[in-house]
Amino acid sequence: MTPDLPAVLAVDGGNSKTDVVLIAADGSLLGTARGSGATSAAKVAVEAWLDDLGALIEQSQRQAGTAGRPVAKHISACVANADLPEEVDRLAEALRARRWSLTTHARNDTFAVLRAGLDGTVAPGAVHWGIGVTCGAGINCVGVHPDGRTTGYLALGDISGDWGGGDGLGQQALWWAVRAEDGRGPQTSLREAVAAHFGVPMVRDVTLGIHLGKISKNDMLGLAPVVLAVAHEGDQVARDLVRRQAEEICVMAVTAMRRLGLTARATPVVLGGGMMTARDPLLLREITERITAAAPQATVIVVAVPPVAGAALLGLDHVGAGADAERRLRAAYDGRAWS
Repeated sequence: MTPDLPAVLAVDGGNSKTDVVLIAADGSLLGTARGSGATSAAKVAVEAWLDDLGALIEQSQRQAGTAGRPVAKHISACVANADLPEEVDRLAEALRARRWSLTTHARNDTFAVLRAGLDGTVAPGAVHWGIGVTCGAGINCVGVHPDGRTTGYLALGDISGDWGGGDGLGQQALWWAVRAEDGRGPQTSLREAVAAHFGVPMVRDVTLGIHLGKISKNDMLGLAPVVLAVAHEGDQVARDLVRRQAEEICVMAVTAMRRLGLTARATPVVLGGGMMTARDPLLLREITERITAAAPQATVIVVAVPPVAGAALLGLDHVGAGADAERRLRAAYDGRAWS
């Protein structure tokens, strides 16, 4: 092991993309890479994703001017779909088997969002606490109490009571647009906007495109910004969808606060994921009003750095890098394009 071995290899594996960064002990950003998402926590899928991750790690090493194994002293991996304890353990075991680092810590990606929104290091033995909500392609939430207790949700989609994110909003946009076109539902500007988004004359062409495999599920994620834009034009159906999304985010966040007894405290509620970092004023206003109605001292924060920076900060916490390292890492993302 060379003396200048990077301190942290940080991984954020979301539903739609995977980000990798190599970080020095002083918080300097050494190398970055981006690839496809982590779509499943099943054993076979984890191994396939790790093969892809290996290529991203090599790309980041080339930028950093390093090579070989170990890649870094510590891996901080925050990954979507690692929701159950056994899934997190399986992921950590698989990462250790690749011998990319001397130590390894795996978590769900909501922990990266929470840490990304909380400035400052904490005293030894203390934790960064609050509520973290990820609303990107999907939706999830984690709560951390000052004493270290955590709470969350199964986050398995419809079967665990979840709704929202780009996937849920996109599906609903198409549902209402179809019904507006065929007469089963109220008229909505989503009818024209959905068809225009896909460059087809009618909404039925979108439906047929999905049915025939010409339009993928990932393509539907692009309808979330369409809903937000139509809502700002005053369309009632679109505005109701935005309010429903806000309600789902707030129900998850407030329920987590209640479980942990945090509704009467100055609890930070950190919002991350593409739906949140778009900073849509209607959506954020609805979220803030609902959360503060239930928890008056709570503060709503939209992350200013990407989730992979949150994973990196967790890694820097682990190696005891300190406040200067955190400031340097955050500064590396100032003015830097990310999504």
